[in-house]
Amino acid sequence: MAEQQGLFTVRGLIPAWSTSAAAFGGFSLLLPVVPWAIAEAGGSDMLAGSVTAVFMFTTVFTQLAMPRLLRAFGHRATLVAGCLFLGPPSLLFLVSMAPAAVLGISALRGIGFGMITVAAAALVGELAPPRLLGRATGMLGIAIAASQTIGLPAGLAIAERFSTTPVFVLGAIISSTGLFAASRLPRLAAKQSRTARRVPPVVLLFPLVAVGAGAIAYGGLTSLLRIAVAGLPVAAALAVLSASSLIGRYAAGSVADRVGAGKLLPVGLGLAGLAMIPFALVADDRGGAVLLIVAAIAFGFGFGVVQNEALLVAFRRAGAGNTGSASAAWNIGFDAGTGAGSFALGAVAAAAGYPAAFAAAAVLVPALPLLARLAGPSERPRPTT
Repeated sequence: MAEQQGLFTVRGLIPAWSTSAAAFGGFSLLLPVVPWAIAEAGGSDMLAGSVTAVFMFTTVFTQLAMPRLLRAFGHRATLVAGCLFLGPPSLLFLVSMAPAAVLGISALRGIGFGMITVAAAALVGELAPPRLLGRATGMLGIAIAASQTIGLPAGLAIAERFSTTPVFVLGAIISSTGLFAASRLPRLAAKQSRTARRVPPVVLLFPLVAVGAGAIAYGGLTSLLRIAVAGLPVAAALAVLSASSLIGRYAAGSVADRVGAGKLLPVGLGLAGLAMIPFALVADDRGGAVLLIVAAIAFGFGFGVVQNEALLVAFRRAGAGNTGSASAAWNIGFDAGTGAGSFALGAVAAAAGYPAAFAAAAVLVPALPLLARLAGPSERPRPTT
């Protein structure tokens, strides 16, 4: 009980979690509503689909630059800037739904989202003592997933009941509340980050690919499952998947605090990969609602383990003072993997069917990290001094 209380009394952790929750809450509210608003305004299907692509492109592009920005400006300044880029521009959707406007607004918001995702995770890595780091990152995952679980259906419900206008206003307000949380963050010594050794990209290849492989399957499931198994409780399955991933993230963090980071990563990858097989069976009409829910529980728990373990391994490999590089690699792997999964597994489904797409994911989830492990160093060489 003392350790659990210690987690919540570490200075700065609650504001860091709160900033992430606010960012993902505002992001989730608008995610399904912006394309809908474009369609209602007479925009094309291509434009409706492009806004999310532009958002994610600028997110990943910003994440690539975040280690340098964190060294130059620090965590608190970048989080404040991220909130300003993500929140207030949402109000501009009320002004115009012209193609150039919506794409430009989405690009700005993507910059803010990229800044917050990397800076918040890096800050947790800096603030949490080693004995609590696993649970601190697990709580970060819980804060993010909980806000998404509420935000996604809430945005659609508000838009259906009233209009898209209150969604844009609420999204701007929620994302901007991260400013208040960021103002309560402690200042970290910038010189520590500036003097830290640069991390060669190959050092972080394994954790990046590990979370990216799981995200490929996740992106395929969230994009294709409703189409692949029409008539089954897909919404319930995705909700169960999200809930079990929360349990997996925190459970993995608790174990890592006791036995060390990375021990459960093969287990998580194996479970997430195996869980894609029943999804393939259900898509091939060889299973029903029970198998669908069981698959969702198994995949969610396994992917939750992968998320937390991969982040902790990235922190360990990057070394002290390089949490920004570790966080950037993890976030790039997650976001790029999710986008790649939606596209690549969709292409496989178009060519060979949904069972083949999910079966392909079952192979890719464990195979890609294994290849990355063989291609890169096992650990970052530690300084001899």
